[in-house]
Amino acid sequence: MADSIKYWHVTYNDIHNLIRKATPKIAAEFNPDLLIAIGGGGFFPARVMRTFLREETGNKTLQIQAIGLSLYEPVDGSTAEQLGNEVIRTQWLGAEARKMLVGKHNLIVDEVDDTRKTLHYALSELQKDVETELLEYPESEREALRAKTQFAIFVVHNKLKPKLAELPSGTQYFSGEDVEDVWLNYPWEATDIEGHDRRASGDKNN
Repeated sequence: MADSIKYWHVTYNDIHNLIRKATPKIAAEFNPDLLIAIGGGGFFPARVMRTFLREETGNKTLQIQAIGLSLYEPVDGSTAEQLGNEVIRTQWLGAEARKMLVGKHNLIVDEVDDTRKTLHYALSELQKDVETELLEYPESEREALRAKTQFAIFVVHNKLKPKLAELPSGTQYFSGEDVEDVWLNYPWEATDIEGHDRRASGDKNN
């Protein structure tokens, strides 16, 4: 990718193929029981990854749960000061979905790791949910269940830039592709998909 490129257009096929290539490693090293998509950018990647993971692992019951977090997009009730600085929760797991986290391998899926604020928030809050759910189990069982409960992260693109938040030591992390700090234009943000794809082709040729 040339340093002069400030905007990089990504196609659906690009994303599909990056996920296809990443899935065998994720299946071998983590083997998720549950996918947690961060909306809205994580919805499409999670759905594609489920197809490949089901094929790779044989787990035909693999499910996707969704959470909604906003860092850069305005939401009702948010202030200008919060935009870009504070992660705002817009949707979260229900009671039954939170129970599903315990004792499982849970893969958090998003489209891009930019500042890492959103991923840090998602992981921290989900771990808090696990601790709350563990209180429903006999004390003698909690430590074993806590040890079995694992979280990992997959992003389609990881931007090679300083991060504003860190993940806990030992968190398994997978990316489809590491990229420079460019502005990524994803196809689900385009109203003219043919024009988007033409620009993506031009980006690749530069």
